[in-house]
Amino acid sequence: MSIFAAMAAGGHRQLVFCHDPAAGLRALVAIHDITLGPGLGGCRMWPYATEAEAVADALRLSQGMTAKSALAGVNYGGAKVVIWGDPNRDKSEVLFRALGRFVHSLGGMVVTGTDAGTNPEDFVAARQETPYLVGLPPAYGGSGDSSETTAYGVFVGIQACLEEVYGDGDLKGRRVAVQGCGKVGSKLVRRLVEAGAEVAVADVDAARSRAVARRYGARVVDPEAIYDEPCDVFAPCALGGVINDATVPRLRCRVVAGAANNQLAEPRHAAALQDRGILYAPDYVINAGGLIQVADELDGFDRDRVMRRTAAIGPMLRAIFRVARERSITTLEAAEWMVRRRLAGVAALRTVYRPQGGGPANPRPGGA
Repeated sequence: MSIFAAMAAGGHRQLVFCHDPAAGLRALVAIHDITLGPGLGGCRMWPYATEAEAVADALRLSQGMTAKSALAGVNYGGAKVVIWGDPNRDKSEVLFRALGRFVHSLGGMVVTGTDAGTNPEDFVAARQETPYLVGLPPAYGGSGDSSETTAYGVFVGIQACLEEVYGDGDLKGRRVAVQGCGKVGSKLVRRLVEAGAEVAVADVDAARSRAVARRYGARVVDPEAIYDEPCDVFAPCALGGVINDATVPRLRCRVVAGAANNQLAEPRHAAALQDRGILYAPDYVINAGGLIQVADELDGFDRDRVMRRTAAIGPMLRAIFRVARERSITTLEAAEWMVRRRLAGVAALRTVYRPQGGGPANPRPGGA
């Protein structure tokens, strides 16, 4: 598929390339939708095998950010920044300053921050060239680590799922299998154990899973065996694509709800889960806590407000489950329907005249 065909298929607005040989920068920005406001999405640095792979990743991730922002209730669109490079070898001050200039050249249409392969300290250099950044270290005006907020959102989302399946969101005595013990997964384990759940953990880094298990009183499972673990909730908190043709038949759970992005290998796997009687919490809904936190930085960060907004992930999932029941569709289709409804509603506001001085100005590109 050509780039233009891929953009048309996904409904993307722009794809912008940057090549700065002196800085060693090969980067691109995918802007999917700015109906709600400027595109907000992290900056991923990855040693892609091919240029086509980098383009496909940027397009896919930016589309997901549109949906995540829409259902998180923030007034930002979907975008993604991708650096084609090895994060263990190619980082430098000059590279990130060049990235900052690239982002700044878009005039505020895109705001970015950390993602896979980048960390808050990387963007201290980029901050010298542009203000359109989030997720900086607190010493530089950022809100700091967002993994606690993400884990909290997944926790309240799991409670909503249990309520849908069992009629009660209480975690006491429930069995949860957590795949991935990284920054978010480990914090989710802590919350689950504190709530009385029996937790099994798995990670490709055996030392990390053992450390988390010892610290919080969980049980370690082999990474390949985690799919076969009898449980109430399977919580993917590591790689994407783990819900696929090979794993769906193996799952022994009633709920799939976790922090990983792009958990479904293909959209059709939402139906495959439903056919097996497994409730799926769309990943871009349940893992939106980090987005909520960094978006709040742009309005003047307030921790209590962030946690209140993250708690709303529970009611949002309940609404998605209701729509899925009423329309006899999958939870993924219900979430996508709700995304389209919010975007269409805000887009329609542009047809309503707002006189000068009639309300607060919204300088964000694409804002209503």
